[in-house]
Amino acid sequence: MTQDLFRQDSYLSECSARVTAITPQGILLERTVFYPLGGGQAGDAGVLQLANGQQIAIVDTRKGKAEDGSFNGQICHVPAPDLLEALLNQSASATLQLAVGEPVIARLDWARRHRLMRFHTSTHLLCHLVPQLVNGCSITPDYARMDFSMTDPLDKDVLTEGLARLVAAGLPLVVGEISDAELDANPTLVKSMSVQPPRGSGSVRTIRIGNTGTLIDLQPCGGTHVANTAEIGAVVVTKIEKKSASTRRVVLGFAA
Repeated sequence: MTQDLFRQDSYLSECSARVTAITPQGILLERTVFYPLGGGQAGDAGVLQLANGQQIAIVDTRKGKAEDGSFNGQICHVPAPDLLEALLNQSASATLQLAVGEPVIARLDWARRHRLMRFHTSTHLLCHLVPQLVNGCSITPDYARMDFSMTDPLDKDVLTEGLARLVAAGLPLVVGEISDAELDANPTLVKSMSVQPPRGSGSVRTIRIGNTGTLIDLQPCGGTHVANTAEIGAVVVTKIEKKSASTRRVVLGFAA
């Protein structure tokens, strides 16, 4: 399996690695800083730099799926379709060569990743301000949205003011873990109706926001986040929509 360095440190922007496979779904590395699409958060983009200085642009990152199970769950670094096809069918005359075992530098588009981290942390603050179950979430570099299972109306200005207050408080974020048994004993920690935390490994990664004695949010989460809410900056609620009789959608953006 791919060693997922971003789980331990979201601020790693590059790492050295070796190519373990080139598949129709993307390039596999022994380890990576690239986050794959999941939990509502978009997959990372960036480049793989070869030893000769050439670069392969990575436009997305996904978890691998194969009918034979050969690389299920591994992290696929996805180039543009034409480039991936060329790498799969490369000839001796190809201008860009990539071989299994070759060393590369995996380098994130850091500005894009940092926006994802800021937005993702903002959605955790929103869970505090709107204490309802979430039945949909999308975190992109341009906006974040959350769908709350509720019928009551929400006020855009009130939520924006609440976010500003929590950002200004400079609350620390701590990555932790709990056991499967602890999570089963505390089912209210799971805020999402649509994405369940992975069980089976014995422990589940958690994100905690707040100072000692002031818990703002605690829930299982595998995504990338900033270390302190002050790093989020000016985030605002740009839209609130009634998606159905029992769903209210909140859309976040960064202030200009």
